[in-house]
Amino acid sequence: MKPQFPLGEARSLPFWRRPVTLLFLMAAAMPVAFATWSALLNNFVIEVAGFDGSDIGWLHTVREIPGFFAIGVIALIIFMHEQILGLVSLVLLGVATALTAQFPTLGGILTITMLSSIGFHYYETVNQSLQLQWLDKLRAPQMLGWLLAAGSGATLVAYVLIVLTWDAFGLTYNTVYMLAGGFTVCVAVFCLIAYPRFEAPNPQIKKMVLRRRYWLYYALQFMAGARRQIFVVFAGFMMVEKFGFQVHEVTALFLINLIVNMIFAPLMGRAVFRFGERNTLVFEYIGLALVFLAYGGIYFFGWGVLLAATLYVVDHILFSLALALKTYFQKIADPGDIAPTAAVAFTINHIAAVFLPALLGYLWLVSPAAVFFMAAGMACVSCVLALMIPRHPEPGNETILARLVPAPAE
Repeated sequence: MKPQFPLGEARSLPFWRRPVTLLFLMAAAMPVAFATWSALLNNFVIEVAGFDGSDIGWLHTVREIPGFFAIGVIALIIFMHEQILGLVSLVLLGVATALTAQFPTLGGILTITMLSSIGFHYYETVNQSLQLQWLDKLRAPQMLGWLLAAGSGATLVAYVLIVLTWDAFGLTYNTVYMLAGGFTVCVAVFCLIAYPRFEAPNPQIKKMVLRRRYWLYYALQFMAGARRQIFVVFAGFMMVEKFGFQVHEVTALFLINLIVNMIFAPLMGRAVFRFGERNTLVFEYIGLALVFLAYGGIYFFGWGVLLAATLYVVDHILFSLALALKTYFQKIADPGDIAPTAAVAFTINHIAAVFLPALLGYLWLVSPAAVFFMAAGMACVSCVLALMIPRHPEPGNETILARLVPAPAE
């Protein structure tokens, strides 16, 4: 059993053993496995397993099932500290990523994807909770931006290596997956050994929490999950299926995204701090609606690959503004609600993710443009919801309606 260490005394530790440093290490380790898996996925499943739009839809439906059951984190933290659970989940993600190419069939890919997804989603649920517990509210927007940049920086190294060595050294999918997954496992094991178990001052409620005053946060999470699935599943698939991108070309596109994110993520954190959650989220959703409409236009008007690649990059920049949703919840939440609500929010975020990829995979076979037009509509609904966030959210002032209608009993 690792020793407990009060969070308030963390400044007495060497800098490399403090909670914020641990957050940065985890932020760097996770995307090396997950982003490498994502970068190679479309080429891997098309070239090795012969996937079509329906198959890729089913793969992502399977991938999102553990996200739907992220509420299980609440049961696990009764027996396991959040920090330990997050690092164990990170180990599972790394191991599953390393073994991905060992199962080049539909059934094998779906099985290994399920395992890696359990690691990814449980890690993300716990990581979001730890970030909001360990970071000061005033510094949280900027620090979350820097954490995003750190993840992008670590992945940048992996992508540069793929782009430079894939053709030059004739790398295989198995080699790259093994190296990326192995790196994540090594960092997670180091963190398990090197860091004490940090105890936040506010004990977390270890049961499911659903509060009516968080309804807007729940609604925004639901729409974000539905909308993001269309981008994650079909935008990258389009680049390979329609424009014939090779592995090094897909990775180069991801590489551009990483460099852009490293530059813009800290700026996005500052934007949230300066302009508030409502304004930044409205800007994000309007921008995403326009991007998705343009994606649809690629199929309707035959626009070229350069525009498609540009939209892909702009899409990533706008998605980095989603950190405003985290800080909105941090401002309205009771301190003890953060862990259970993070689990509930992840489940809500993945309700649509469980069925949308498979259903839209069939629609993709008929009209790819219609899939992107649906995403534009979802972004518009999210924009309307974001307009209900007050300029200064806090407990008792969760929405612009809170001052007009008395809060119901919980």
